[in-house]
Amino acid sequence: MKSYIFAILSVLVLQTASAQKYDAADQVQTSKGALTIQPIMHASLVLSVGNQTIYIDPAGDPNNYRGIKLADVVLITDIHGDHFDIKALTALCGMASAIVVPQAVADKMPDALKPKLVIMHNGDNKTVSGIGITALPMYNLPESPTAMHTKGRGNGYVLAIGGKNLYISGDTQGIPEMRALKNIDIAFVCMNLPYTMTVDEAADAVLAFKPKTVYPYHYRGQGGLSDVNAFKTKVNAGDKNINVILKNWYPG
Repeated sequence: MKSYIFAILSVLVLQTASAQKYDAADQVQTSKGALTIQPIMHASLVLSVGNQTIYIDPAGDPNNYRGIKLADVVLITDIHGDHFDIKALTALCGMASAIVVPQAVADKMPDALKPKLVIMHNGDNKTVSGIGITALPMYNLPESPTAMHTKGRGNGYVLAIGGKNLYISGDTQGIPEMRALKNIDIAFVCMNLPYTMTVDEAADAVLAFKPKTVYPYHYRGQGGLSDVNAFKTKVNAGDKNINVILKNWYPG
């Protein structure tokens, strides 16, 4: 009862509070109907298809999600605060049927949300609410126990939705597991220093696995925003058939 009341209050807050305006959504046709892709901010996005709403790394001010249906399924890639935000999770995802996480995130999850957890390790394949999910490694190169992202701790994900394969890179470099991907329809690829890839490394990795469409996201680093226009130019110089979509992941 308490979680239900909290969820209702969360909806009222999201409907009445001021919000940071996210960029326009895109739509892709699938066998389940239109898949809506809604950028939110940095590493956070929302996918909607049919009556399902899927949150990826919900973080930051919950009011940024104003006007978007609360989560049915949640995927979290890593333990860092721009991916795993307990305040945002509690406000937005308390009624979710499943929260898909790596073990390192599960270990830090509040008790109230633990019954909803679906723990996945690198290489696992599961179906959650009709969505095929494969957990992939995401890590820094060269591998090191002191790296910001160590192999095995976090998950990238490939989602199978209505005949489309979507890749969520999480925080990673151009690792062999990414470069070996096949049949990816839509990819979300990070590029920010010193945490993940340079623009050149990200473009080279994308040209290796050749998604039909790629969104550069998670591109704010210590030196500011990465040059996503240069990324688009480099990708299309190598393969003009890859559709590079540039969205504003840092509104306001």
